[in-house]
Amino acid sequence: MIRSSEGMEIPTSLAEWCNPRRMALVVYDMQVGICRQIAGAADIVEATGSVLEAARSAGMRVAFTRHLSLPRKWMGATQLRTAMAWQRRDSPDTVEPWFPRDAEATAIVPELAPRAEEAVFDKLTMSAFDSTALSFALRDCGVRAVALAGVAMEIGIEPTVRQATDNGFVAVVIEDACGFGNRQARDRSMATLGFLGEAVITDVEGFRGALAARS
Repeated sequence: MIRSSEGMEIPTSLAEWCNPRRMALVVYDMQVGICRQIAGAADIVEATGSVLEAARSAGMRVAFTRHLSLPRKWMGATQLRTAMAWQRRDSPDTVEPWFPRDAEATAIVPELAPRAEEAVFDKLTMSAFDSTALSFALRDCGVRAVALAGVAMEIGIEPTVRQATDNGFVAVVIEDACGFGNRQARDRSMATLGFLGEAVITDVEGFRGALAARS
């Protein structure tokens, strides 16, 4: 730890950040209908499963996010415009809600099914910190850092990482457990995060090793 003259302690190693009492794992949007759209999804499911196993074994809090579609009557201009872009539709009247709350496509893939003691945060936005109670829940539990795995880096994980900083949390990006839909966009996201220097970048082996070092 680095200690400031005011007594503030700042972790300097991944193992120090990976304190199960002060860190939570956020599994981002590993949903059936999203994984179907991601090339190499099976590898990301496996990598995220390895991360999840390590977090659970260490007693770390785990949260899952799910992207939802509201019923059409509740889809406003922003939701419709986004859906039109993703579904390549010219008219809002042809948009279909892809992720209704109880649809099979909305569920977390069965290999990563949340346990009863794990939180699931439903969201309408790309950042997991918008339109959810995630920030409140983390603060309420005294959590200072979040580790992230899931899909997709260039769509939702990057804005979640950046907003984590704005909300006073350190984000640990487990790079090889973060899938993507577009390689170039993913690489730009990682370059941006690396340039800013706010996030801690690691991989599955590094994350598991950091937790093992604490045991």
